[in-house]
Amino acid sequence: MTESVFYADLPWPEVAARVAAGAPIFLPLGATEQHGRHMALNVDVVIPTAIAVRAASLVGGLVLPTVAYGNRSQPKTGGGPRFPGTLNLTAHTFALIVRDVICDLYRQNVRKIVTVNGHFENIGPTIEGIELALDALGRDVVRDLVILRVDHWDMVQPQTLDRIFPDGYPGIELEHASVIETSIMLALRPELVDLARATHDGPANFRPYDRYPRPSDEVPDSGVLSLTEGSSAEKGEWLLADSVNGIVAMIESEFSKGCKA
Repeated sequence: MTESVFYADLPWPEVAARVAAGAPIFLPLGATEQHGRHMALNVDVVIPTAIAVRAASLVGGLVLPTVAYGNRSQPKTGGGPRFPGTLNLTAHTFALIVRDVICDLYRQNVRKIVTVNGHFENIGPTIEGIELALDALGRDVVRDLVILRVDHWDMVQPQTLDRIFPDGYPGIELEHASVIETSIMLALRPELVDLARATHDGPANFRPYDRYPRPSDEVPDSGVLSLTEGSSAEKGEWLLADSVNGIVAMIESEFSKGCKA
């Protein structure tokens, strides 16, 4: 067999053989979205893909092509629509993509699926896509199917956050293009990070409401919602290790249980 964890790198007989052997299938979910002046638009693609690849290599899994377009960016979690470069899908479209991929995987005898999300606004549409897939397949029919949904930041351990943020963790929403994502990108793709271009004009201070159609001017001009000071590749590796270890432990626990009737 070809020694690759990338589903699309393999010929169909090999995919079929690995699925028959029980390989879990990973679906990374990302976005093409602004991540400040100092990072590339593909941060939310690079990170969940890398985490899925590292986890898949440890559990004998396969990684599907990443969904590279995310549910629409919001000012409080991604900077919103004012920044060039961000490409959005509606929640409905995103949910249907997730639904259709899951349904087709099931048709091809895949029974272990892990979605690894790297874009905050994808959370709700991913859940909806999974629910729509279960509706379409028939919940009484798919008793042998297990789908695990994870946002990579939820795997980070409290003690790791304490090490990275000794003065207090601002929360994942304000960590857009900030220390967590910048550190992970420094570990994975340092050539896509230029800290000299970070302008340190945050953190954002949002009002407790949303304004439409024109958002309030609370997003820093850089698009970074918190700050980048203190980012490092070393911290990125801490974060990646937590995410991968958490996902591997989740898989070993949940897939070993099988499906309950």
